[in-house]
Amino acid sequence: MLDCGINSKYGRRPLSRIWANPDPFHPNLLDHEMPRVCELTNKKVMTGNNVSHANNKTKRRFLPNLNAASLMSDTLGKTFQLRVSASALRTVDHRGGLDKFLDSASDSELSPRALKIKKAIAKARSEAKLETPAES
Repeated sequence: MLDCGINSKYGRRPLSRIWANPDPFHPNLLDHEMPRVCELTNKKVMTGNNVSHANNKTKRRFLPNLNAASLMSDTLGKTFQLRVSASALRTVDHRGGLDKFLDSASDSELSPRALKIKKAIAKARSEAKLETPAES
């Protein structure tokens, strides 16, 4: 039998009535908000416990140290505004800039925006190689 509604404390309600007035905090409606995720290292919110002296445990969240940073691409000559963690900023500086960081980063840990930047840098480099004649 096809279930066409849900039970609530007010009785059975049809799905059409539920979706006509959706919950404003439904996950599909919150897509426009920025998640607390580093765009370069994919660091996310972690959960854990506050532990008191009496060893009482209460749930808490460990938020990544995210900062809005303007990072310059040497190849493209443009700056990109990214939301990155403080450790990612130190890693970008250590590796020698955004271009070198993105070259060594795996695609799975990059955000879609950072992946577009990485592909644009690779495309610009390949076009620059084609334009310069081979020296013999």
